[in-house]
Amino acid sequence: MLYFAEGLPFGLVLDNLPVYFRMHGVSLTAIGLMSLLRSPWWAKVFWSPAVDQIGERRLWIATCLTVMAAALAVLPHLPPAPVGVSLIVLLLIFTTAAATQDVAIDAYTIELIEPGEEGIANGVRVSAYRVALIVAGGALLAIVTWTTWAVAFTAAAVMLLALACVVLLLPRVERRAQTPREWAHTFRAWLQRPGVVGVFVFVFLYKLGDTTMGPMVKPFWVDRGLRPEEIALISTTLGVAMSIAGALAGGALTSRWGIFTALWTLGLVQATSNLGYAAAAWMDAGRPAIYAASIVESFGAGLGTAAFLSFLMNICDKEQAATQFALLSALFNLSGSLGGSLSGRGVELLGYSRYFFVTFLLALPAFGLLPWVRPWIRERPPDGAAATRTEP
Repeated sequence: MLYFAEGLPFGLVLDNLPVYFRMHGVSLTAIGLMSLLRSPWWAKVFWSPAVDQIGERRLWIATCLTVMAAALAVLPHLPPAPVGVSLIVLLLIFTTAAATQDVAIDAYTIELIEPGEEGIANGVRVSAYRVALIVAGGALLAIVTWTTWAVAFTAAAVMLLALACVVLLLPRVERRAQTPREWAHTFRAWLQRPGVVGVFVFVFLYKLGDTTMGPMVKPFWVDRGLRPEEIALISTTLGVAMSIAGALAGGALTSRWGIFTALWTLGLVQATSNLGYAAAAWMDAGRPAIYAASIVESFGAGLGTAAFLSFLMNICDKEQAATQFALLSALFNLSGSLGGSLSGRGVELLGYSRYFFVTFLLALPAFGLLPWVRPWIRERPPDGAAATRTEP
């Protein structure tokens, strides 16, 4: 439930709004630039210490869900084209609340799991997250074909409000807030671990290929003549099935192989999946090839994301779960925001086929940093003994 709540707002921004704006005549360049609205997902690190130290996780989550619901209720009453200041401000409020919610949810999760549990936990997590992306980018688009965009956004607002109510019923996780001195000491020690620069650059680059392709996938479908109901069909049937299969398989393989092996193996599969869209665009293929590209990408993304999120959770200390995970997730969200902001211009300059191939190349440099990554991972010993963190 928590990761459905986390995925739904991001799905609206990533998959729903590009279709909304494209169907109202907004240019590809403008749609690409609106990827900068995702900036709170990397800037959240600046206010994550407040989430760590003040208040209760459940209240943070419920409040953010309520703010997002209010923003969606207002959204259809603002003109989508040309994109005005009021609309940008409203969407920034929405994405800031979504990013803050993510900080609280991720910290809550890290406090609950133990080393060795990350694989299966993140398989379930990514499955729920991907279902939420599909609902945002598929089911809500299907509503548009029967009614209006206003009804679709109102339906999303109602879902967020319902989730806010359920969050208040979750069990409370007991934790001790650190003093400012303790907090600074723990955080400084984490930042001074050997290889920290290589690890941070790896986190920045690992999802770059995926996030730079994402903003242009739905516009590609629209420009190839797919109607909203077809886009919804691809997302809510083929997409959701393969996303869940990939996430669950990725989680199970991560638990079986260990985080490090899964990280590079499944990451390569994730990167290669971008080539399906490149091939479909290069061959000027019809609907079957686009459907196939969607299946491959959804499955590959599920595999790689399960391993990647397991890695991020594994290297965080429970005492500062919100701050450390926010910093790590901010890094890969920053790369997605910057890359996505140029995605529209990239397609206009290169065309869909060449641009999708470039996104595959952008995914490769991260793997050169794996020697810096390995010492940070706490693998569960085969005999089930207590895990210890490996130091270089």
